[in-house]
Amino acid sequence: MNFSEKMLECSARIENAILKWTPDENERPSELHRAMRYSLCAGGKRIRPALLIAAGEVFPSGADLLPAGVALECLHTYTLIHDDLPCMDNSDLRRGRPSCHKQFSEDLALLAGDALLTHAFELLSRAYAGTPEIALSLVRDLADAAGSRRLIGGQVEDTIGERGEITPERLDFIHKNKTAALLEAALTMGFRLGAQGGNAQILEKAKEIGYCTGIAFQIVDDILDQTSDAETMGKPVQADKANRKLTYPGLHGLENSRKRADELTARALTLCEEIGGNNGFLTELVRTLATRKN
Repeated sequence: MNFSEKMLECSARIENAILKWTPDENERPSELHRAMRYSLCAGGKRIRPALLIAAGEVFPSGADLLPAGVALECLHTYTLIHDDLPCMDNSDLRRGRPSCHKQFSEDLALLAGDALLTHAFELLSRAYAGTPEIALSLVRDLADAAGSRRLIGGQVEDTIGERGEITPERLDFIHKNKTAALLEAALTMGFRLGAQGGNAQILEKAKEIGYCTGIAFQIVDDILDQTSDAETMGKPVQADKANRKLTYPGLHGLENSRKRADELTARALTLCEEIGGNNGFLTELVRTLATRKN
């Protein structure tokens, strides 16, 4: 199976798992569950659960990777819903269609994001109840990545950055935490579910792969916001400039930004090779994230 076929197969598994592991849209309160499913099932590349699956398959253990992938996607989707709200980025478009608050209402979108965040942890604790040590580690990985010191902290610095001083240190903090944190969690969670999940050396390398891939991913995203179009991206472009957001191209220029993304990707690929195992899918996924067009 080549990489494109593997990604299609992986995406199909994730889509089916989302329907299995999240509340049915007809379950009361149906308005809330419809809003949750609307954003969860809006498509997207499913990068984070795909990374988790790719990591889990490096040293396969037979553990079910999909509930953890769905939990990760629930948490990621909550951040997108909240990012799009009028009080944040005020974006009307997400993944090529109206954002959650435009399709439903601002208050329902806010609550749908809250519910997805909560559901992520409930799902991990329920799906892996038979292996409590692993369940605890998965919850801790995701909670650490999503908390005030990481993802939310990065979002706060990003928001402050719109009206504060633009510095390389602040930009690195934002990228490391707002974007890379969840990719680090995807990889550590995947490896924990694998056959060598307790290997501390592998987990440290997984975190570094996630860091390098996450920073490179955000740099590429910032470049595409500056150089691509809304149809290709499935969301408004030039929004970073309009919102005075801190970006790598804005601070360092396009050429230096591309060079930095390439360096980080090369480091991540070296680490994938060092880990070994069935690393083909993981390696190609990391490589592809740095060369994507949307």
